[in-house]
Amino acid sequence: MLVPVFTLKLNHKILPRMVAVGKYDGTHPCLTAATQAGKVFIHNPHARGQRIGANRLVPSSQDADISLLNINEAVSCLTAGQLNPDLGCDSLLIGTRTSLLAYDVHNNADLFYAGVPDGANTIVLGTLGDISSPLAIIGGNCSLQGFNHEGKDLFWTVTGDNVRSLALCDFDGDGKKELLVGSEDFDIRVFKEDEIVTEMSETETVTALTPMCSSHFGYALSNGTVGIYNRTARYWRIKSKNQAMSIHAYDINSDGVCELITGWSSGKVDARSDRTGEVIFKDNFASSIAGIVQGDYRKDGNTELICCSVDGEVRGYLPASQEMKGKLMDTSVDQDLIRELSQKKQNLLLELRNYEENTKQVELNTQVNEMDGQRGVIPANTQLQTALSVNLGSDSESAHVELCISTSNDTIIRAVLIFAEGIFEGESHVIHPSLQNLSSRIKIPLTPPKDVPVELNIKAFVGYKNSMQFHVFELSRQLPRFSMYILSSPDSAPGPLSFVRFTISERVQTVIMWLKQNFLLPEDMAIHNESFEVCFTSLRDAGQLCIKMKPSGEISINTDNIDLAGDIIQSMASFWAIEDLQVEADFPAYFEEMRKALVVVDNSHTFSQKLTADMAEHSNLIRSMLVRAEDSRLMGDMKNMKKRYKDLYYLNRDLQSQYNIRCSNHAELLNNLKAVNQAIQRAGRLRVGRPKTQVIAACREAIKHNDVNALIKIMRVGVTSSLLKKRLTETAVG
Repeated sequence: MLVPVFTLKLNHKILPRMVAVGKYDGTHPCLTAATQAGKVFIHNPHARGQRIGANRLVPSSQDADISLLNINEAVSCLTAGQLNPDLGCDSLLIGTRTSLLAYDVHNNADLFYAGVPDGANTIVLGTLGDISSPLAIIGGNCSLQGFNHEGKDLFWTVTGDNVRSLALCDFDGDGKKELLVGSEDFDIRVFKEDEIVTEMSETETVTALTPMCSSHFGYALSNGTVGIYNRTARYWRIKSKNQAMSIHAYDINSDGVCELITGWSSGKVDARSDRTGEVIFKDNFASSIAGIVQGDYRKDGNTELICCSVDGEVRGYLPASQEMKGKLMDTSVDQDLIRELSQKKQNLLLELRNYEENTKQVELNTQVNEMDGQRGVIPANTQLQTALSVNLGSDSESAHVELCISTSNDTIIRAVLIFAEGIFEGESHVIHPSLQNLSSRIKIPLTPPKDVPVELNIKAFVGYKNSMQFHVFELSRQLPRFSMYILSSPDSAPGPLSFVRFTISERVQTVIMWLKQNFLLPEDMAIHNESFEVCFTSLRDAGQLCIKMKPSGEISINTDNIDLAGDIIQSMASFWAIEDLQVEADFPAYFEEMRKALVVVDNSHTFSQKLTADMAEHSNLIRSMLVRAEDSRLMGDMKNMKKRYKDLYYLNRDLQSQYNIRCSNHAELLNNLKAVNQAIQRAGRLRVGRPKTQVIAACREAIKHNDVNALIKIMRVGVTSSLLKKRLTETAVG
């Protein structure tokens, strides 16, 4: 069992997920963490040569080894690392709701201060793709922004929802790092610079990401799930009733492969094998874990795993010695493993005995039917069949997809277990009919909340009504991506005004293949013409969807749901391996909402500047009035003193009211900025490859120039060569 090589008791509370280690003088590692009241502490037991007191950094009154950095805003994220390789030392990066601060701790000086109106929820530092200089990349309100050591904005793009976690990892093995982005819409997106190369859908908000070896990376969700991916394939995952507060990659057992270290809200720290998820080391703290980092904190040439709790307890662990390699867990855990394997052995022996008894009954008993009903023996040719269909529901239930499970003879289904991500609460569902309702057929309603393909893993218990033992059938069934859309007549409702149009070189038969793979269509549906039109109705909101194809290869997607249009285009592009796709799109109602949101954003910026100026003026007036009131008190002029303090009271009340108005204005601004960023991301999802990247970049330029008409035009027609040339010329002139 590993024991800590050092333990610290710091007299400062630590905010969760805001812990870093940095060599701010290029030599000595310093533990850094955010605390309450807009402060960051820096623990440096090795050297006390910082220039303290001249700017932001002040010594702590509670601990001689700690210096406090006053940010005067609530810290939302922080990290440390080499932002400027020429300096030879690490910089401290601190994000807040509205800004990013790069700080030189050793010289007690600001490197740069950048405003980030989209906020900074999380931050990562490193190189990205072909961008030569290291970047401080922050994830905010549906946006990603990267700054170099001079504070220049070298990277910007949008993503689907508020960003909660970031990591840099060589995802595709090309020697260059890609950006992994976890967000509140349950997706893990992989960016190759500003282009999304793949997406993985999870079941909850992605709260943490960490690179492992090669293309492996670890992840954690807000529902207590942690696991490891190898590119798009999930190796393993486990789920806990506690929440994973921090994850980190570290070779704790000296086998040459990093394990996934997880710090939990219960105070537990465990290390799991990156291949199997098996626990190979664990320890417990008295309070929730705040962060896990690593560094040569004792300056002895060994890199320790450093775990910090929210109460300020810090423990450092060294990897196991060669003698302990592979034997980190204590004997009680070994005994638990032996007990678990013994139980598995007993279960397998019992199952084997049941098979043997059933076989004997089949061979020896003449009353086969009676004994079958008693013992659970079913015909050898029994099959379990599944079918998917759409049920429009009734007054008491809403429309849904229906999974029908049946047997091929008179056997009954006693129970069904279904495992499916994102459909059922807890990811599993059990159907156990009463004895009066037993039959050979069971129907299960399914309502996927999102348009993603879902793998249904089914286990069914099959036998007879009087059976004591049941046979377990296991099978999988793929739920199509757009299963929540029912085929309808083109004349059943007015067609949507919004559309997306593009031309492909595929034949109509391949389009039908794509339709049958992604929608629930009749088996006998066949189209032999060179053009066709199919219409669907959404089971969620009764929205209309029409897909048309002309003999020229032009495909039109008519829907008022821009997210659905983007999902269909991305699905088609993946099916036909299309690398670049330009489209023409028009969503009049949605684009008008964007126009209004941009006007509100502009007004909110103007109003915020006015409020800031008024608050600064009021603050100066308060200082002046306070001096006068104190002068009156010292001179014994009680009448004027009371009058001035009364005026101060009213002025302070006005200042508080203005602050509340400013907070409301900021919240409204963030909501509208989120809507604008999501609109840009949605416009990008209507294209594929280079046209997608160009649209996102051109949209940002239009926003910078406050050109609403150009923004809407770019969203509609994409970026033509003439429009791109015009934007580049305007940027150069500006």
